[in-house]
Amino acid sequence: MIQKDRINILSDKAVDGGSYVLYWMQSSARAHYNHALEYGIRNANRLKKPLLVYFGLTESFPEANQRHYHFLLEGLRETQLELKKKNINMVVQHLEPGKGAIKLAEEASLVVTDRGYLPLQRQWRQEVAEEIECPLIQVESDVVVPVETASPKEEYMAGTIRRKIQKEWENFLVPLKMGKPQKSSLDFRFDSLNLDDVDKILANLKIEDGVEVVDWIQGGNLQARNHLKYFMENKLDHFGDLRNDPTQNYLSNMSPYLHFGQISPLYIALQVIQTGSPGAESYLEELVIRRELSMNFVFYDSDYDNFNCLPDWAQKTLLEHARDPREYEYTVEELETAQTHDPYWNAAQKEMVHQGKMHGYMRMYWGKKILEWTRNPMQAYHVALYLNNKYELDGRDPNGYTGVAWCFGKHDRAWKEREIFGKVRYMNDRGLRRKFRIDQYVERIENLLS
Repeated sequence: MIQKDRINILSDKAVDGGSYVLYWMQSSARAHYNHALEYGIRNANRLKKPLLVYFGLTESFPEANQRHYHFLLEGLRETQLELKKKNINMVVQHLEPGKGAIKLAEEASLVVTDRGYLPLQRQWRQEVAEEIECPLIQVESDVVVPVETASPKEEYMAGTIRRKIQKEWENFLVPLKMGKPQKSSLDFRFDSLNLDDVDKILANLKIEDGVEVVDWIQGGNLQARNHLKYFMENKLDHFGDLRNDPTQNYLSNMSPYLHFGQISPLYIALQVIQTGSPGAESYLEELVIRRELSMNFVFYDSDYDNFNCLPDWAQKTLLEHARDPREYEYTVEELETAQTHDPYWNAAQKEMVHQGKMHGYMRMYWGKKILEWTRNPMQAYHVALYLNNKYELDGRDPNGYTGVAWCFGKHDRAWKEREIFGKVRYMNDRGLRRKFRIDQYVERIENLLS
């Protein structure tokens, strides 16, 4: 079922001729459980046309580097093969996404696209809507509850959006029926990248190559579903109790796949609910409530990537304490290379640099300490985003922007006032030692790197 709230007409021009229906795939980069793809298939069959899929590989996406592109390309390679099994031709071009979509739309009866939430992604779609001569329909498939259905405004915190999402989610927690085009598009010939050689494509892209590719996780929907299956069978039951313990690996590893659109959050939610596990409620809180709060944040707040996004009380208290003396003050280079006095922070930074992922609880501690050890809160905010976006596989993501903002008071309340932090929530190493056998975390990270 594709609910009407997922569908948005970006251009209502008339359907007139055309050789195919075009699905411009840019955010939901998968062949499995993809509402935009299924909408394209259904309309191709209705119009008795084949379906063509297009992905534009731009090297100019802000802050994306070799690590990100490698994971993306692994997923695209799999998606292309899976679509071929459905007799769907997937064209991947080294081109600004909108330019390729506009060119291919010249022979299209209808263009379908998925949804992105960052300003650049929204700009791409708006530019295409203004240029093409056929309809452009956007279908939202990377959230459970569509953003504007969940709330018409920016929400203050998880508590305010939770009841709104829960009020709606029964209408959207519905399995998606997957179909197949009646006509093949495999005979169409277009210039397209050969995705069999990911390394060659990377070499031809003008991107930063100083961040090494990770080898413990691979891109693609099949890999994502394997990780999910393992998580549900071995970790979900204890997720509620152990998810915050960095010495225990009870996380699902879904965030990179969700970031690149390689797995459907609806599919994950339905699979988790079906288990009847005692950890399901806690996991859905993270997957749906917290994740979709982040979508709400970047969609409605134009300052999502800077200090000005913080609530007034947080900005005021941090600025009042901006000149407080710091016992430790580190440069960006010292932070990036994990050269601080704190072995727990250093371990977290090393995990992110070498694994492309940091334990969620340690990411909170990590961000708080950057605030404490940097000259002023504005600089600290910039540094935290820089490091997060450079090294995290799911960097440059609504979740990442929200996670950094939370460390500075976003989606939180005022706490007891103290130096440097003001009324922003404080975390320290004594708390880590009190709650966890945190030295085991340090040892585990060192073993990974040895």
